[in-house]
Amino acid sequence: QVQLEEAGGGLVQAGGSLRLSCTASGRTFSSYHMGWFRQAPGKEREFVAAISWSGSTYYADSVKGRFTISRDNAKSTVSLQVNSLKPEDTAVYYCAAGAGFSNSAQAMGNLRMYAYWGQGTQVTVSS
Repeated sequence: QVQLEEAGGGLVQAGGSLRLSCTASGRTFSSYHMGWFRQAPGKEREFVAAISWSGSTYYADSVKGRFTISRDNAKSTVSLQVNSLKPEDTAVYYCAAGAGFSNSAQAMGNLRMYAYWGQGTQVTVSS
């Protein structure tokens, strides 16, 4: 089992920045692929960014160049630096962990591949 807890959400103005973090406890963190997904009201949960156990990174087209995912295996944390925020980035952001699948872009962006999820942290961007 892996327990995940997100932090760092909040209310920011358009153009602002936040740093989301996710702390994992339980099994060996370094062996897991880690992902960030988000869900806006009335919409399906969607892929944002992911980082493989080996450090390869993947991004949704909508956040490329604005968001950066990173991991610190020593601290069992994965972070998402979100810059140049837009109102359409408003959503609950979820951290997820998964293992046992390839690090292809398609797999890394598929929420069904992740077995463990945090409770989410709200990001609200005002215009």
